[in-house]
Amino acid sequence: MKGKVKELDIAQNLKTIEWLKAELVDSMAALFKALLQKGNDAIQDAASTIIIITYLLARRVGVTFFVLDQAIKEKLRTSIKESEEIGSWSGDLSELYKYLESKKRW
Repeated sequence: MKGKVKELDIAQNLKTIEWLKAELVDSMAALFKALLQKGNDAIQDAASTIIIITYLLARRVGVTFFVLDQAIKEKLRTSIKESEEIGSWSGDLSELYKYLESKKRW
């Protein structure tokens, strides 16, 4: 009986992961449409939904929120160094990094 419960848990988790992936694609489409219409409320809604779904999806595959936060900060640090070398959008990356660092727990 215990094996069936474990199988059901795995099946439910896989179903949830697939649902989250579909929601992520749907939210990306909503963001692209909002960008065309230039509606700040719709852009904020779609972007925040994408971030939430990404956190939930990462958690479902075994990445904790804390580890994801640390990975984001590390990726920002690396990207800032790389973008400074080519002179692209390091200002945006630096601003985001500083914002995230200023939060006690985001």
